Amino acid sequence: MDDSKDLRYLTCEKYYVFEMLILVAGMMGAYTFNLRGGVFCNAQTANIVLMGIAFGKGYLGQGFYYFIPLSAYIAGTVISELFPKQVRKIHFLRWDTYLIGFEIFSFFLIGFIPLSAPVQIVQVMINFICSMQYNTFRQAEGIPMATTFLTNHIRQMGVWLTKAVVHKQDGAWKVFSRHFRMVSFFFLGGFILTLFCDMLKEKAIWIAIIPLMVIFVIMSIADRTQEKEYLSQKPHGH
Repeated sequence: MDDSKDLRYLTCEKYYVFEMLILVAGMMGAYTFNLRGGVFCNAQTANIVLMGIAFGKGYLGQGFYYFIPLSAYIAGTVISELFPKQVRKIHFLRWDTYLIGFEIFSFFLIGFIPLSAPVQIVQVMINFICSMQYNTFRQAEGIPMATTFLTNHIRQMGVWLTKAVVHKQDGAWKVFSRHFRMVSFFFLGGFILTLFCDMLKEKAIWIAIIPLMVIFVIMSIADRTQEKEYLSQKPHGH
């Protein structure tokens, strides 16, 4: 496709899409921590540390277990690298849209897995989902963003606060506010999901389907209408 015909930003790159995605990520974190083993499955840093601790204490079986969530995370990345190219050949919906649909379906299934089941089942499923989401949604209107964890957003708040206050850089407050909003939505997701954990138990994850459905409908409509001729266009950062 001629670059001159490219849209500046696709619907899958809009800020509000990223805000709703990180809201969902906060819900996933609260769900696994409150109900599925007291851990966070949105990233893998903690698993590497826990693996090192387990091996350091001589708990070899426990240490080797962490290769499972790590493998799930890697698998999610590989799939989200390979599938978009195949999906573009179908020319019906974007990979990004299919992924949101897959998350909805996965959360629906997770809601039927009883709390008595081994927590590792849901943990690995969340690892897999987070990996694909993180690797698929990379930039919100030109600004690199993560939709599953906050470390970089908090760092960027410090960077852009310095640029705004000390260097008086134009537009710095706007970028700072974008990262601040991502942190706020992540917090909000954790807060909301926690309120429903005692009430809904394993089905509390279904609350996260609500914002995902909103995203799915918006992106599907865009794919089939105003962005239909841009289905082959890659989002920024890919």
